[in-house]
Amino acid sequence: MTENRIIVRGGGDLASGVISRLYRCGYHVLILESEKPSAIRRMVSFCEAVYEGEAFVEGILCRRIYRVDECEAVWEAGEIPLLTDESGACISEFRPAVLIDAILAKKNLGTTQEMAPLTIALGPGFSAGYDVDFVVETMRGHDLGRIIEDGEAIPNTGIPGLIAGKGRERVIHSPAAGMIHNCTKIADFVEKDQVIAYIGEVPVKASLTGVLRGIIRDGYNVYKGMKIADIDPRKEEKENCYTISDKARCIAGGVVEILLSKGVFPK
Repeated sequence: MTENRIIVRGGGDLASGVISRLYRCGYHVLILESEKPSAIRRMVSFCEAVYEGEAFVEGILCRRIYRVDECEAVWEAGEIPLLTDESGACISEFRPAVLIDAILAKKNLGTTQEMAPLTIALGPGFSAGYDVDFVVETMRGHDLGRIIEDGEAIPNTGIPGLIAGKGRERVIHSPAAGMIHNCTKIADFVEKDQVIAYIGEVPVKASLTGVLRGIIRDGYNVYKGMKIADIDPRKEEKENCYTISDKARCIAGGVVEILLSKGVFPK
């Protein structure tokens, strides 16, 4: 084990907010991802490196690797390594000081306290003191970013947090199963009922007027009901598509607080 080496399971937008903060603080981070990430806010998600080989988020470069022993060279270059390892098979070889489950699956997909001396999970589906050492609240509101030492985060309601008074309607779910073909791109301004994509022959329409904050990767095979897009009703917030959200930054603060309070310091 090396004192400041951290594994983060997941590279979506909230995970990437945490990873960015850890990187800027001087921690050595390895991201573990699936073979086919389904991020919506792809402009701020390190998991895009799975497809492109590399991904930039706010000036930080993440590079895909294929073996754990490639990490050192990537860190030396001032970059973040990403490995496709959904099961976490490399964890015992890597021997992290800290493991963070940032998959945001709303359930535990296999993370245990035995995986590292310090374990942290983001959001619902984990019990602090049982599945992991700490849980960080991810629900928008007064408790966002709160550190939970005993018990669980607020259960998933299935209702997105409010942005400019809009909640459920700002998130778009697939009306059918099949391959998505996008007609629009992230940061486009869209009108309510505008066709933004097709699932096969089935049109996907904008649920409200605003900026397309995120849309799943073109060509992805989706299932009916899958979250595939996110619209920000604030017309002036186009640039936010390319920056880490306030929510992710708040959660990242909770994670760093845990590390420092437990004596896990950056290099």
